[in-house]
Amino acid sequence: MSEQVSHHPPISAFHAEGFKEDFVFHGSIYPKLKFWGKSIEAEPKGTITLELPRYNEAYTWTNPTCCVHNIIVGQLWIEQYGNVEVINHKTGERCNLTFKRCGLFGKELHKVEGYILDKSKKKLCAIYGKWTECLYVVDPATFDANKKMDKKNSEEKKTNKEPQNSVDEEAEEMPPPVAETVQVIPGSELIWKITPRPENSAKFYAFSTFAMQLNEMDKIMEEALPSTDSRLRPDIRAMENGDIDLASAEKKRLEEKQRTARKNRSKSTEEWKIRWFQQGTNPHNKAQDWIYLKGYWDRKYTHMPDIY
Repeated sequence: MSEQVSHHPPISAFHAEGFKEDFVFHGSIYPKLKFWGKSIEAEPKGTITLELPRYNEAYTWTNPTCCVHNIIVGQLWIEQYGNVEVINHKTGERCNLTFKRCGLFGKELHKVEGYILDKSKKKLCAIYGKWTECLYVVDPATFDANKKMDKKNSEEKKTNKEPQNSVDEEAEEMPPPVAETVQVIPGSELIWKITPRPENSAKFYAFSTFAMQLNEMDKIMEEALPSTDSRLRPDIRAMENGDIDLASAEKKRLEEKQRTARKNRSKSTEEWKIRWFQQGTNPHNKAQDWIYLKGYWDRKYTHMPDIY
């Protein structure tokens, strides 16, 4: 479940639990947006936490920066870049990852690489691949030797080529590749591979199978949901059904309803109260965070606002 806990600035907090209490996933998102003319860059603030109660483990990290290109004209595509540190608070081990920028001709597009280190900062293994395709682990010495060889070959090729257009110009127009492009280093082990999208994905906004199921709802489920659940949003339902005109009209109606509700609240002495979260300290990294208050799964949704 999730809740917008702040409007200015916009902050959303979320909390999810496994049916068998095998995991707890929670955090908050506070995107810092930058407009660059042809693209929008979203730098997500906030801590993400994954707890595995069965193993008494907890991991925290922050997400990389996301950039959407060609927002005005051309083919839309996204990339993620920046450094991400995933910390195991039980063992002190950490994974330092670098999400690479597109670069010239898209050579680095979607690439991820980094190391898993123990608490003494000794490299245990190297991780590489693409977040859109697959990830591998390999011995760090083998990985470093391969990187040196790639750098040497790249420098040799540069000396034989004429100057090209600027990196920024090339990167902005670069469409995402569709074929697998990860060069596997000998001795590597595959640890993750993306699940192919279903055959009818193109008819459903290129969604994955998981994304297609997020708005699914039957009669029994509907009776157990609060009136504020996003699966009850009429504009999203209309868009999923392919009725774009109705979706647009419903979205406009909901926005007007929200403006009216805010205006009415400003005239009264009643303050808007956050229902499921409160500000506090993350128990693992001691950073400021939004903490789940419990009670959502009790299904006692009294005094819920009529937002749809």
